Amino acid sequence: MMVCLAALAGAALAEPSEQDRARAAVLRGQFVPLEGILADAQRRQPGQVVEVELEGDEYEVEILRADGRVVELEYDARSGTLRGQELEDD
Repeated sequence: MMVCLAALAGAALAEPSEQDRARAAVLRGQFVPLEGILADAQRRQPGQVVEVELEGDEYEVEILRADGRVVELEYDARSGTLRGQELEDD
């Protein structure tokens, strides 16, 4: 069992994290920096950013608004354009 756990840990270390993948894509000029995405998201939907994910070539930003609702904004990571936004269900 120890060998299996060590093999799994080694495999997990070999895969780049979401942050490392995004950082490398920004450095290569493939993705826009997250700072600009976050600034635009908060301009459109003021509130507290509660989650940011990179799904393929899409940034997903979740913001908790003052009214207590969470809105998700989806951006094209390559161009920075807003693809869509939706209120999360309770």
